[in-house]
Amino acid sequence: MIKEFTCVVCPNGCRITAERNSENEEYKITGNACSRGLTYVRQELTGPVRTFATSVGVTGGVLPLASVRVTAPIPLSRVKEAVELIHAQTLTAPVHAGDVLLHDFMGLACDVIVTKTVEACPEEAAR
Repeated sequence: MIKEFTCVVCPNGCRITAERNSENEEYKITGNACSRGLTYVRQELTGPVRTFATSVGVTGGVLPLASVRVTAPIPLSRVKEAVELIHAQTLTAPVHAGDVLLHDFMGLACDVIVTKTVEACPEEAAR
């Protein structure tokens, strides 16, 4: 079995091929220009992970959304679930970049943090 990858670790964008040996189930990896590409493909083959950013709704803010991101990679198989859980959240302005929205998110030893400050609407702040 042959799998092909485009490495995303550095700007080279190496086309890397992983060919599985049917006898010993090991992969022969070729096409990487550096060791980081080799590490990337090994990770993709054994347990792919991703970091991602998305947004959550903000009530009473000058903007309707605030951007958020996870602080560490999470298993690729759980990204859809993670996005759904984050989108179910709502923040109340003011919200500040660096605020922790969800701590130890999904038990994965990462947090979800706010990356965009959203001030309260002036009319909301006057109340």
